[in-house]
Amino acid sequence: MGTLGSLRTRAVATAAVIGALALVAGCSSGGDSVTGGGKKDGKVTITMGLFGVMGLKETGLLEQYEKENPDVEIKAEIAGDEQTYYTALQTRLAAGDGLKDIQGIEIGRAKEITETQSDKFADFAGTAGADHFLPWKQSQISTADGKVLGLGTDIGPMAVCYRKDYFEKAGLPTDREEVGKLWEGDWNKYVEVGRTFKKGFKGGEVAYMDSASGLFNAMVYGHSEQYYDEKGDLIHDKNPVVKDAWELSADAADEDLTAKLRQFQPGWDPGLANGTFATAVCPAWMLSHISEKAGDANQGKWDVARAPKGANWGGAFLGVVEKSPVKEEAQKLVAWLTAPEQQAHIFKEIGNIPSSQEALQSDEVKNAESEYFSGAPIGQIFGAAAQEIPDKQVLGRKDGTIKDTFSQGLALVEQGTARDKAWNTTMERIEKAVG
Repeated sequence: MGTLGSLRTRAVATAAVIGALALVAGCSSGGDSVTGGGKKDGKVTITMGLFGVMGLKETGLLEQYEKENPDVEIKAEIAGDEQTYYTALQTRLAAGDGLKDIQGIEIGRAKEITETQSDKFADFAGTAGADHFLPWKQSQISTADGKVLGLGTDIGPMAVCYRKDYFEKAGLPTDREEVGKLWEGDWNKYVEVGRTFKKGFKGGEVAYMDSASGLFNAMVYGHSEQYYDEKGDLIHDKNPVVKDAWELSADAADEDLTAKLRQFQPGWDPGLANGTFATAVCPAWMLSHISEKAGDANQGKWDVARAPKGANWGGAFLGVVEKSPVKEEAQKLVAWLTAPEQQAHIFKEIGNIPSSQEALQSDEVKNAESEYFSGAPIGQIFGAAAQEIPDKQVLGRKDGTIKDTFSQGLALVEQGTARDKAWNTTMERIEKAVG
């Protein structure tokens, strides 16, 4: 689902700037009132604020709902960049003006929303038919007193996307089952395979992995506690999970196993198109981006193998604004959009893995394969990975900011900065950002 703009397909920088101006202009217009939605002449208009590729509009679901409910019109505004979207949402929440009836909420923002904006969103607790989610999903958008501020869309179980042709040139197995066994159970083994790859690869300048930060994120997101503990206190500087991920990722950087291309940052897309790296740790939603940017010329060269350990990167929710004039109708729409059938449909169309336990068990999801990724059984691979994600996911207010700052710190290591110096710089930046 996402830092956090990178959790979805990003627009180009120019589009993001234009989007920011448009969104902020909408905030200050004054004429948008609370949402812009409402009821008139027997017709209900529901407005939505979304970001990236959530799949709701792209797969035809909004149009389908309008056909099934001819008295409903849905107007969706979609920002290409989540960071831009969230900045505007914060402005609108503070002003109490310009909000849409339905607002998308990225997982990295969920804790901040539940702790500081719970009065602005309608409660979904007790919503009929909304008991089908994975055990940890809805808890992420719930307040301490049990209020549920939205319903889940997708999640981000992780795998490893790899180039079969490059593995062959390095003398490594190419079959996805055999590849997965190379690093099964241990991210250290994944890096060790990289060392073997570097020694054995014949055929030009190709790095083993795209970035040290991709590895770091995968390792950290496989644990219940990451940057905060259950009390809400910061533990980013002393959590052994974080420190271990930093050290192994810095090893990969120091040993020149990375292409020094942070995911979704400038250079990464051309890296995909030009084939400058052999692996990328990839949540399910990333597959559509890779296939688009790597292009037709690389179809069938990529495959997907199980990750060493289960982890979750990304995911989102749909919340309804408390003061929406069509709150009841908007909540009904959200419940429908996040129902198992619709989540399975989105997965089939664009690959976003459902947060619905029921959808994950459907044949539509379990039997799904990716033609682009060499026929990989992505439903089975990512579905199994989803079951490995810890039942408790402790979130913090500034998770997204901290993640981005660690990624920037590892980029320093990739550029030649000593890891201890980069770590200290990262700690200073985090303190300033969250203080």
